[in-house]
Amino acid sequence: MLSADRLWALGAMSGTSLDGVDAAMVETDGEVIYGFGASAYRPYTPDEQAILAAALGKWPGDDLDAAARLVEAAHLEVLGRFEGAGIVGFHGQTLVHDPQGRGTHQLGDGAVLAQGLGVPVVWDFRSADIQLGGEGAPLAPFFHFACAKWIGATAPIAFLNLGGVGNLTWVDPSHARPEGNGALLAFDTGPANAPINDLMMARRGEPFDRDGALARRGRVVQGALELFLDEPYFMRMPPKSLDRDTFSDMIGLVGELGDPDAVATLTGMSAAAVLRGMEHCPSPPERLLVTGGGRHNPVMMDMLRAALDCPVEPVEAVGLDGDMLEAQAFAHLAVRVARGLPTSCASTTGVRAAVSGGTISRADNRNIVRGAL
Repeated sequence: MLSADRLWALGAMSGTSLDGVDAAMVETDGEVIYGFGASAYRPYTPDEQAILAAALGKWPGDDLDAAARLVEAAHLEVLGRFEGAGIVGFHGQTLVHDPQGRGTHQLGDGAVLAQGLGVPVVWDFRSADIQLGGEGAPLAPFFHFACAKWIGATAPIAFLNLGGVGNLTWVDPSHARPEGNGALLAFDTGPANAPINDLMMARRGEPFDRDGALARRGRVVQGALELFLDEPYFMRMPPKSLDRDTFSDMIGLVGELGDPDAVATLTGMSAAAVLRGMEHCPSPPERLLVTGGGRHNPVMMDMLRAALDCPVEPVEAVGLDGDMLEAQAFAHLAVRVARGLPTSCASTTGVRAAVSGGTISRADNRNIVRGAL
């Protein structure tokens, strides 16, 4: 088992937006953040994005060799730029997330990375949680708890990640540990950037609505928004989680609209999903800190600010890096796994008991399941 001493950990994240691989260093003992280090980004080319997009929805046993080689090579390329990491957290590329059915599938073999990097690699973070009845997502909340401590928060705050899917973490920093009763509540709010990006690519060959420019020219069509909010998902109590394409029929709701109105309505849907999610917070947060690509969309941010009573700010307002927060999270979680500390609990994923999830692969070809180096 890893000692309680702090060390530099390196984390990587390739999200459902399929834009590329983020990598970042964190100095941590798995509980306290002592500092943030270097970071890097390796974008996927359009051809690589096409390979990954074709793999979405597939499970182990399907023809995924090309996609797996791509994911592993891209991660090795960006992670190989760093020096001084004592451990690596490798999330892999999510292809499908079905916690109430077949489970979850993150593509990429951590043992390949351990061999290539010569450093222990923690991976397969989600399976243990699902095996114990959890949703397997979201997993960043335990890191959000550490971030709340790092920024010196004293009142409840909330972190909102606007990636392909939106997820919300409510944190009460008065608690000593993230698994403590009442310390956290976390869940996926609904779709965020994925349907907007998909529509932009399908209609205009562009990867996203840069600066919300197209949405700003359009109007939100209330009928489509109301149909979207009738989805049973919004009636479910958290914790709860989504696959990237759970709400793929959103695009059908705006299919007859012109581009500006369609993108404005999808943006409004994503914001409305967050607003529904905020209703579940145990108490109003002092502020909402936004991470992920959606924080760069001023239309979405303005929608949230107009509807919420608390300040809505990018995480940069408190000295965090919204582009690297998820990569940093998996660096932090890797240390927790190696120390045998929990990475999820009932209030973040619905798991029956707090669990430390992950496999540790070493460069000597040894795999250790959860909690020992």
